[in-house]
Amino acid sequence: MLFSFDHLVIFLKKPEEALVPLYEKGLHAINGGHHQWWGTYNSLSYFGLSYIEFLGIEDLLIAVKQRKNRLITEVVEKLSKKGQEGPAKIAIRTNRIHQLAARLKEEGRTVYGPFPGERVRTDGQIIKWSLLFLENDPNELTMPFFIEWEKPDEERFLDLKEQGLIGNPAFKSVGFVVHNLENTITRWGELLKLQPCEEFIDAAMNARCQKLDLSGTSLLFCTPLGEGPAKKVLEEKGETPFLINLEGTNQTDMFEMFGGVWRVQ
Repeated sequence: MLFSFDHLVIFLKKPEEALVPLYEKGLHAINGGHHQWWGTYNSLSYFGLSYIEFLGIEDLLIAVKQRKNRLITEVVEKLSKKGQEGPAKIAIRTNRIHQLAARLKEEGRTVYGPFPGERVRTDGQIIKWSLLFLENDPNELTMPFFIEWEKPDEERFLDLKEQGLIGNPAFKSVGFVVHNLENTITRWGELLKLQPCEEFIDAAMNARCQKLDLSGTSLLFCTPLGEGPAKKVLEEKGETPFLINLEGTNQTDMFEMFGGVWRVQ
C-alpha cells in the first residue's frame, strides 16, 4: 500500500478569486470545476501531482445534506463562521483504498467510505475518484482524508502536462500548528507508517517542528515557542494546516494569503 501527498484544501467563499493573487505571486491556477452532487466548486493550483484546492460552496441546499463526505460537512461549518477561511485539510493519495479502509476498521477507527466522487471540468470532462474519511476528535488536528484516483499517476501527470498545468515550483511541505508536537506526529506517523525526522527550531515560525517525509510533499508539525505566526494561528483557529512552503521560485519571501502563511524560496 502506497501513500503520497495529494492536495491541501483551502476553504474560500469564492474560489475563483484565488486566481489573480496567485498570478501576481508568479503562481499558476485555474478554475477547476463543479461537484454537482455535493454543491461545491473549486479552483486549483498544481505543483506536479501535488496541488492546492480552493474549495467553496455553490449550492448550500445540496451541501448541507452531505453526511458521509466529511470534507463537505466541514466546509459548510467553517464558511458559516467569520474568519474561518483558509487551509483546512489535506488529502493523501493511496493505491489500495478499500484495503486501507479494512485496516483502519480493524484498528478500531470509525471510517466513512470509500465512496465515489467526481468533478466536471470546465472543458466538460468528468474526473473520477474514491474517498475515505476518518472520524475526527473536534479538539485535535483534523485528520487527513484519503483519495484513490480512477486513472494512474502517470496518466494523470501527462494529462496535466498537456493542459499546461505543470510549471509551478515544488510544493516542499505543508505545515500544521499543534499544541502537542510529540503526540500529534506520533499519531500521524502510526497512521501513515512513517518515522518522524529529527526535531528542529523554525526561527521564522518561532516554533519547535518535526517532519514526516511523505512522498510528494512533506508534512511539517509545529508547536509555538512564543509570539510568532504559529502562535497567532493557533490562538485564532486552533490546530490546523497553516503553512505552505514552496521551493524553486527564484525569490525569498514570506507573506499571508488566503488565511495561511506562504513561504517561498
